[in-house]
Amino acid sequence: MSSTHLDNILSHTRIVVAERKQSANLAELERAAAKHTPRGFASALLRASTDGVAVIAELKKASPSKGMIRPDFDAAPLATTLAAAGAACLSVLTDEKFFLGSLDNLRAASAACNIPCLRKDFMVDTFQVLEARANHADAILLIAAALTDGELRTLRNAARSMHLDVLCEVHNEDELHRVLDLDCEAFGVNSRNLKTFEVSLDVAESMCAQLPGNAVRVAESGIHTPADIERLKAVGYNAFLVGESLMRQPDPAVPLRALLSPVVAVN
Repeated sequence: MSSTHLDNILSHTRIVVAERKQSANLAELERAAAKHTPRGFASALLRASTDGVAVIAELKKASPSKGMIRPDFDAAPLATTLAAAGAACLSVLTDEKFFLGSLDNLRAASAACNIPCLRKDFMVDTFQVLEARANHADAILLIAAALTDGELRTLRNAARSMHLDVLCEVHNEDELHRVLDLDCEAFGVNSRNLKTFEVSLDVAESMCAQLPGNAVRVAESGIHTPADIERLKAVGYNAFLVGESLMRQPDPAVPLRALLSPVVAVN
């Protein structure tokens, strides 16, 4: 996804979020949110990382850069399969236009398993935080490249008020320095360059030491093998977000178990 792609996505997101917000029944959303008790996204990752590998398995049907990834996408059975295969948490895409996701997918995935779920979307308004909990999310994603410092803080505070964890995603050191004082439960380093699409684990490897020591450290993008996980775990990552390589397989449990079992066997 290029920076131009990101700008287009954000412009569209602000329009559709404003429309949803205007037509929403806030009282109904608040009642739905109150019925969901967040399950501790960051704490689940830490528990899984103590004696094994904490993988955030991503449910993603398509992307702007890769097109259709999984035509036969069905959130509930995918969630059940990935949880049974050992995922510590799930990440569920809810952007409709660019990733073919939905809040329905989030709600279905969350209901189908007991592990915490991240709402993966372009968060630009506190209304989306309420939506997230109302649709059974346990955490939200904040993308530093997409938000001003003020927007990051406002959304982080909204998440805290809703008892949702935050995974704050950065792509480079400049972004990292902007978010260090946000006190998020988890920080992710995405090894994909937004301008060139190039993915290099060198990015995640070099930045880990600068991440807050009291937060869960998540490596994102470019993770395909147990060796990739071992390399990143060695420099201090607690958890690993893996999506496309799972979603492209007929049974995503097979590649997930392959990522997990060799490392667990060594322990």
